[in-house]
Amino acid sequence: MEPGPAAFVMAGNYRKLKGRCIHRTFFENDLKYFCKGFKSCYDQYGSLEKLFAAAPDIWQGIALFREEMAAANGGRYTKHIANPGKPDSAAGSACKRINLALRWLVRKGPVDLGVWKSISPSSLYIPLDVHVARSARRLGLLQRKSNDKKAVIELSQKLRELCPDDPVKYDFVLFGM
Repeated sequence: MEPGPAAFVMAGNYRKLKGRCIHRTFFENDLKYFCKGFKSCYDQYGSLEKLFAAAPDIWQGIALFREEMAAANGGRYTKHIANPGKPDSAAGSACKRINLALRWLVRKGPVDLGVWKSISPSSLYIPLDVHVARSARRLGLLQRKSNDKKAVIELSQKLRELCPDDPVKYDFVLFGM
């Protein structure tokens, strides 16, 4: 990605990629998809932070991101960006990877970068995986059996009761238990 990732994306150098495997289930065509989508998002919003900040909440930000990425790629969706479902519905994916990325970008702490300033940590949702869900159930913080969007909302609401300003700060502890 010389001379650097941002310049590579914005110059359209990703067009030269073929279809080789990069890592396990991620191929150069997948990287092309992301680069093309990122370029479109940057052209339209100026940054991914501004795209997410333009949405009324995190779930709608995820949905907007997914739609913008698909629109930049001829309306095609990718398995690498989870579907949060309809904005007014609790049905949908837990969107663990995106919620984890948002945690890293928004929160400031020992394992988080905190480079995005226009989104408050209070608006984040817990990145839910099997480990976090199992620990949360053991502690009585999560009743729902499925690890889906409804479970993320339920657990995040419970964590907001403990710390309204930064409910996701418990992610690392729940994951590591």
